[in-house]
Amino acid sequence: QVQLVESGGGLVQAGDSLRLACVASGRDFSSYTLGWFRQAPGKGREFVSAVDRNGNVTYADAVKGRFTISRDNTKNTIYLHMNSLQPEDTALYYCGASLDSYARNIALYGMDYWGRGTLVTVSS
Repeated sequence: QVQLVESGGGLVQAGDSLRLACVASGRDFSSYTLGWFRQAPGKGREFVSAVDRNGNVTYADAVKGRFTISRDNTKNTIYLHMNSLQPEDTALYYCGASLDSYARNIALYGMDYWGRGTLVTVSS
């Protein structure tokens, strides 16, 4: 079992940057694949990015080149660095953890554990 707590959301203007963080508690943090999903108002939850225990990363096409995911196993924390934010990036961003060993599977199969989310609002 792992508990996840997100932080770093807020209100920004188009073109700004933001960094989200997710702190995990529980055992074996380094063995999990971790990542981010988001849910915009009136839409379903969608994959954003994931990083597995070997450091392999995947990104949704919509954020590729603008967002960067990283993990710090010494702090039990993952980050999502978001640059060139656009109004369509407005969403509740969820951190997740998966027992799957491969980041490439997360977009299809999702996560086993979820945080409660942090809200990102981008104004035009």
